[in-house]
Amino acid sequence: MDRVRMHEEPVSLEISGCSKEDARIVFDVLCQCFESDRSAEDVPQQLHETRPMVWLGTFEVTDAHECAAPPRLSSSVEADAQGGYWAIERLRSTLDSLFAVRDLSSASGDQERELHVLLESR
Repeated sequence: MDRVRMHEEPVSLEISGCSKEDARIVFDVLCQCFESDRSAEDVPQQLHETRPMVWLGTFEVTDAHECAAPPRLSSSVEADAQGGYWAIERLRSTLDSLFAVRDLSSASGDQERELHVLLESR
């Protein structure tokens, strides 16, 4: 049974271990599904040739929209998400519908949950 949420349920998401193109694919599809602090013009940039990059976004997962299937990723993408228990479950089920998701680790606190997953094309 899904309760109606009376307040916002934000999830912060870090994308890493991938190309800027793959980061954009993940952010673009999640921006179709949820409200976000990322705009369409907010394109991931590779600011350094050899240093690993981490791209950040916050998604409001209370209201989900229809999302189209994403383009193929060129490689796997690491995603770290932090948020409330319900919000993380909502994000996880959406990711499961879009990508092949492999759990790397998770941690649970009093009010918040962390999820560390590897995303790959189906």
